[in-house]
Amino acid sequence: MYYPYFRGKQFELLAIRDTAELMAEHNFVPIIEPVKESLGGLEKALKAVCDANGQAIIIVNPYHYDHQENGTGISQLLQKGIFGGAISAGILLRGNIKLADAVEFHQAHLDHNPTFIHSGFTEQKGLAAYLDGTLPQTRHVFLEGHANTLYRRHFEGSTRILIRDGFKPRKNAESAKIPVEEFSELHLTFQSDLGMNGFGDFLTVGDVYSEGGGPACAVAIHLTFIDPDADEVMYIHHFVSITNGTPTDSAGKFAQALAKLITKLNSGTSHILETEAINEFRELHAKGHFPGLGSVKKLSMQHHIETLANYLG
Repeated sequence: MYYPYFRGKQFELLAIRDTAELMAEHNFVPIIEPVKESLGGLEKALKAVCDANGQAIIIVNPYHYDHQENGTGISQLLQKGIFGGAISAGILLRGNIKLADAVEFHQAHLDHNPTFIHSGFTEQKGLAAYLDGTLPQTRHVFLEGHANTLYRRHFEGSTRILIRDGFKPRKNAESAKIPVEEFSELHLTFQSDLGMNGFGDFLTVGDVYSEGGGPACAVAIHLTFIDPDADEVMYIHHFVSITNGTPTDSAGKFAQALAKLITKLNSGTSHILETEAINEFRELHAKGHFPGLGSVKKLSMQHHIETLANYLG
């Protein structure tokens, strides 16, 4: 039902490991686009998914960073056979992919339950013709904005998932001006209104990929919540540090953002679900500890998954 889209940075892989059992319990299927040359962390994340009797999709031809030119190592990881049938080979169909390439990837990974991820592909009619007769057994993930209704119609009869990016990219300091905003209603409309079998998003990180990191001028904690007073639409809180002038003192800025979060939680008006991730934020506040920006993002992603698991039941 829910297909969260992860890039394979360390904190994202840790989020998968920490929520593997919860995702398996609720039939959530993470999609992972590896971005790091080393696949050790990815293998550990996939093993955690398998140990929890869950499923995942691993993209064998990533667009971003280390594996952009050659995803052979990812395919070899699948070919080890250590994951059984739990891990599907994801074929990323961007605008530079030709039909012949898509067919070649599909043929090479027939033993790994291939899934097509549509992101700018222009030969959808030819692909549908190639898959004619096997559509009911195939799974198609559409990134909204790259695959409209007419495009998706070519793959009716298959399992279809729509991914929407609910996280609006902007500098953290700018998020302070918009402390709460709508994230998505796709969890309410994907089936009845859009005819999809599942939905997904890029969690609280967004689709915009950046390899850079380091100190931030402002530190923000992004947390999603379901608003029962607004037709159960999902919204997102942005808790941003007061200090935002220079890229120094990340720990102090985190403490400021965390204090805002705790104050809102204790007000009883936040609608933020008290998840395991929130418990960790409360502990960090009590101890006055800064775990690092990657861990903050990991906890935000974990909370998002926990919130949807609680809502979808």
